[in-house]
Amino acid sequence: MVVKVLHNGNCSKSNAVLEYLDENGVAFEIINIVEDPLSILELKTVLKKLNQSVFHIIRKTEKLYQEKFTDKNYSEDEWLKILSENPSLIQRPILIKGSVAMLGRPIENVKYFIEK
Repeated sequence: MVVKVLHNGNCSKSNAVLEYLDENGVAFEIINIVEDPLSILELKTVLKKLNQSVFHIIRKTEKLYQEKFTDKNYSEDEWLKILSENPSLIQRPILIKGSVAMLGRPIENVKYFIEK
């Protein structure tokens, strides 16, 4: 099974996971979420596979978040729109295998996810 990786090329952790997958012979497909942002429907699908709410995938350490979104009380639907328009705010990498997904950190979890 090919693992889909929601990836941001500017993220060291995301790049490290790609390197790990490559070194271990795992077939993967890169989905660059910066160049090809996810739609609201795609985000909802990913969240369902993660079994998480949108609040779980927001990068609160991102400069853009701290400048524009700190202390704001947006609804889940509002956050979906914000993330689809600002993909740098999405935690990454996210690995998808069939009907399940996981955040690709720490890298030890990736090994378990791949072998499962």
